[in-house]
Order: sequence, then structure tokens, then C-alpha cells
Amino acid sequence: MILKAYPKINLGLDILRRRADGYHDIDTLMLPVGGVCDTLEILPSEGGGCHLQIEGLAVDCASDRNLVVKAWMLMKEKYGIGGVEMRLDKRIPFGAGLGGGSADAAAAIKGFNEIFSLGLTTDEMVDIAARLGSDIPFFIHSTPTFCRGRGEVMTPADIDLSGVWCVISKPAFGISTAEAYAGVVPHIPEVSLEERLRLPRSEWQSAIVNDFEGSLFGSHTALPNIKRELQRRGAFYASLSGSGSAMYGLFDHRPDYSPIFAGEEVFICQL
Repeated sequence: MILKAYPKINLGLDILRRRADGYHDIDTLMLPVGGVCDTLEILPSEGGGCHLQIEGLAVDCASDRNLVVKAWMLMKEKYGIGGVEMRLDKRIPFGAGLGGGSADAAAAIKGFNEIFSLGLTTDEMVDIAARLGSDIPFFIHSTPTFCRGRGEVMTPADIDLSGVWCVISKPAFGISTAEAYAGVVPHIPEVSLEERLRLPRSEWQSAIVNDFEGSLFGSHTALPNIKRELQRRGAFYASLSGSGSAMYGLFDHRPDYSPIFAGEEVFICQL
């Protein structure tokens, strides 16, 4: 079985408070996007174990720590699934705030459900995903979704972005989640993100923010430069995705955009 794992962007990201468990409560709208994807091939094996081969981008963690392997271990423990041989072709950049690893894990959960005829409902797969990571439940649905709590409290979003084009710009560097959270000051906005998204698109840039930008733009000056370039090229909204380092711009037309910064990668898709 071959599955495609697509990334996401965050349209607004409010960091509300730090929780007693060390996580943060957030409020964000996650949108599935294309332009680039990982490919996961899963084959059942008779050995009873799990073997993962990774191609494409180099992965900076041991195979047994990869989320697709953790998904197999969890589902083996819970449902007694059999052994697998997996090949993961990595194309979604790391440290970008695009959720590549989470997308891979969600694809694995859905793949194991089908290969081993488990008959799990979407809600049951979401429950498994939530035990693996905060963003993974979103990728089970992979539709526009408000994600709250630590990201696992999900509400479908009624937002129409049909016909909108998205440019994703990934600079040469990545940003770890730990680095991103180290500089944030949580706060609760006067107007909720859901209400602000009801404003005309022409007002989004001034009303909708990603709270990680406040600290990361000072320590990574390439980020505001990319944002300004996206706006100069005609984006009606430009922002950091997640905890970065990918920036993105939303356009009413297909933009003519190519890399201009050293090491920059650019992906273009229609929402």
C-alpha cells in the first residue's frame, strides 16, 4: 500500500497560556496544503517486527523513534497487528512548521487500519493519533480545522478558500519547537481567532497573527524579509506556519514566485 502524506499551514496561531503539564494551550486554524508530500509504502511481513527504510531528506533521529514506527508499536500493543516493511520517501522539510512527521504518522495509522482490516472509525484513529502527538489528529481528517487545547481539541472550520493559491517558502534553516516556545509570551486576545477570520480578507494581515513571529523574527531576520517579499509579490496574507521556519503567502491568483534567498525552497499549490 502506498500513501501520500501532505503538510499543513496555520492560519493564525494564538498561544493562550502555559499549562501545568508543560504544554501550551493554543488556538489555530490548520489547513491542508499540497505542493510537496511524503510517500509512505507499507507492506505486511511475516517476521512480526517493523522495519523502516527512509529515502529522500535525511532524518535526524533513529528509526525506532520515527513516528510511523511509534504508530506501529502502539497499534501492535492495542490491536495485535502483524509485522510490516515500510519505506518512507521524505520530501516535506524538517523544522518548518509544516507537520511532516505528524502527517506521516497519520498516514501510517490509516494504512495499518486498512492493511490489517481493523475497521476502526475516524474517531478511533483520532484517539490513537492523540496519544502520539498534538498535531497528528488533524492529519487523520486533513480538512480545515480549528485546533485548540494543545492542538488535539478539533472543530471543523467553515471557511471557503477555494481558488486561493498558496506559496510556501522554506529558508535554509529549521527551527525546533523548543526554540520557538522559549521566546513566546502567552496571552489571550480580546477577539477570538474564529471571529477575526470572519473579517474581510483585506483585514486579515493586521488582525490575524502567529504569536511565534514576535520572537523568531528578531532572531531569524530572513523570516520578515520573506514575509515582505510575499506581500510585495501580491499576497493578501503572509505568515509563519506553526513554529516555523516556513513562511507562506495566500494569493488570489497563481503567483509568479521563485526562490530569491540562498537555500530557499519554494512550493506552490492551490487550496
